Amino acid sequence: MKGTRTFDKVTVHDGTQIHITDWGHGVPVVFSHGWPLSGEAWEDQMMFLAEHGYRVIAHDRRGHGRSSKPWHGNDMDTYADDLATVIETLDLSGAMLVGHSTGGGEVARYIGRHGAGRVAKAVLVGAVTPQMMVSPANPHGVPMDVFDGIRDGVRADRAQFFKDLTLPFYGYNRQDAKVSEGVRDTFWLQGMQCSLKSAYACIKQFSETDFTEDLKKMNIPTLVIHGDEDQIVPIDTTARRAVELLPQGALKVYAGGSHGLATTHKDQLSADLLAFLRA
Repeated sequence: MKGTRTFDKVTVHDGTQIHITDWGHGVPVVFSHGWPLSGEAWEDQMMFLAEHGYRVIAHDRRGHGRSSKPWHGNDMDTYADDLATVIETLDLSGAMLVGHSTGGGEVARYIGRHGAGRVAKAVLVGAVTPQMMVSPANPHGVPMDVFDGIRDGVRADRAQFFKDLTLPFYGYNRQDAKVSEGVRDTFWLQGMQCSLKSAYACIKQFSETDFTEDLKKMNIPTLVIHGDEDQIVPIDTTARRAVELLPQGALKVYAGGSHGLATTHKDQLSADLLAFLRA
């Protein structure tokens, strides 16, 4: 699935251009971001690991950030295939994949579809795996009307919806929370770079997709990191179930942790990624 590369773009099979940030040298670490953000959501971890001798790559999912905004291909299989093309085009091997939220699903689906031949380790941070939505296999999942509410918010006024979403996302609605208006503005800016079509279509992907069989195929050391106060992706529905399905999974819970761990717990997360890389 090798594509073509310019300086900061990889062109995939249908002509979509996937924007990448590629820093440093050494063992590669590939980051997959959450909805509705971009690869820049990982900037703190990327800076830290690049300074510690690793090559760090983050891509903007199709429709998000600085990637192309096609009408088509807004589904988890295509997201995983796009990631495969990035990895093949950059000829990465022995990589550690790190996925947050929707990006955690993308990492799992990539391995489920393409195998772990180029991957040595994986980290799922606040990930939507194995499934968010309530279903016969997931009776304690999140009700569909919650996701319908997200769709309604995106349709009605996504600019205000994204601004409001920052409060539970970062735990800023908790008593005594230290609120950063700059962080809220940055989330809003990244969210508004996503096309309306992609933002809307991706809701179905992160809520309904069942990653059970993908997790079972992740025959590599996999660290699951989740905040126990995550208001977006509940830990009991996701992380605690995911670690039971992973052949080599381990769970690390951040006490008081929000969904936006890459920002609210950035130093702890960076240190944990480095330690897992070196383990």
